[in-house]
Amino acid sequence: MASFRVVCLFGCLVAVCFAAVQAEPARYDNYRVYKLSIDRMEQLEVLQLIEQFPDGYAFLSDPVHVNTTVKLVVPPHKMAEFGALNEKFSLKAEVAFENLQSVIDRQIKGRREVFGWTAYHPLEDINDWLDTLVAQYPDVVTPIVAGQTYEGRQIRGVKVSYKAGNPAVFTEGTIHAREWISAATVTWVLNQLLTSQEPAVRNIAENYDWYVIPVANPDGYVYTHTTTRLWRKTRSRQNVLCFGADPNRNWDYMFNQGGTSTIPCADTFSGPYPFSEIETRTLSEYISTIPNLTTYLDFHSSGQLLMVPYGHTREPLDNYSELMEIGTKAIAKLRERHGSVYQVGNIAEIIYVASGSSLDWVKGTLKTPLTFAYELRDTGEYGFLLPPEQIIPTAEETLDSIIVILEEGKAMGYH
Repeated sequence: MASFRVVCLFGCLVAVCFAAVQAEPARYDNYRVYKLSIDRMEQLEVLQLIEQFPDGYAFLSDPVHVNTTVKLVVPPHKMAEFGALNEKFSLKAEVAFENLQSVIDRQIKGRREVFGWTAYHPLEDINDWLDTLVAQYPDVVTPIVAGQTYEGRQIRGVKVSYKAGNPAVFTEGTIHAREWISAATVTWVLNQLLTSQEPAVRNIAENYDWYVIPVANPDGYVYTHTTTRLWRKTRSRQNVLCFGADPNRNWDYMFNQGGTSTIPCADTFSGPYPFSEIETRTLSEYISTIPNLTTYLDFHSSGQLLMVPYGHTREPLDNYSELMEIGTKAIAKLRERHGSVYQVGNIAEIIYVASGSSLDWVKGTLKTPLTFAYELRDTGEYGFLLPPEQIIPTAEETLDSIIVILEEGKAMGYH
């Protein structure tokens, strides 16, 4: 373990120094992605050790349970070492992608000057588009700043309100920087609220106040576009070696009660204390000011899950039964359009223990009645590297389910 730790620290130092001088985004030419089977605890433990001390490896899906599969990125210089690990621990490795860079290139292709949903867009394009909405719909759309970032950016969004006195819905995307489909889905839904003529969409658009934040982690999101596509966290400096904390483990509710790491270089590092990250602290302060907040929708990828609180326990707390009933109807509706199969459950039971999330804080602290987190497409083929041609189908089926959540919530008296 000690030697592994030293190697990791050296690898992290090299990575930090390289990142400081490079002018182009990191490339992943000839990095292979392997699908691994986790059949017993010994295999899970070695993969979790690699996750904590990656030394060049990276996971596209997290090793959290026995009897599951994960995707592991293996750099060229690690092929021989990985072959030995595969043989020793019988991981049944299958090549999922021969060249990770080709998958990333597919994600970033097709960008155009006109904003749309056939491509993924950088932060400046998203913010510019938000500005056009404010100009185009001045009586309905107003700009909001929901927080600040370590690198001095604003967490920007818009409020959509057709009349006073509506219950409020808060939508949050891309708190994990690399999960681009969440920002794309949030912006598509926003566009539908303003342009769709479908009665069900008009109903939710005009009878709720929408607070829409496409990118809750701007620094990290920019970093995925400029430097390394696989970045997940914020960009705060933790020590000489490590940057960032997981902004969805940093909220001040059941902080560090499971599913987090105390290792600053780890992807799930919770931060040194609750709300250590300016992004989570200022975002929480803004959410606390929203009047009549009845619904909180948080968007992630991937796994095709609709999750309810909480992440620190599998116990069915608060209005768990009602949320499960609503969620079951929502995923049934979601399946109708494109056949996508989702599961519903609380975070800890359906995916893994993960404490300190925004969803749990909103539920546990503000007592917001309708609280759901989506893990959008897919179920493992591409993960958070979802091709752009799946943006619109993903967003379409997601909006179908949002309509059900709000309609069922209203029928239960939550609005």
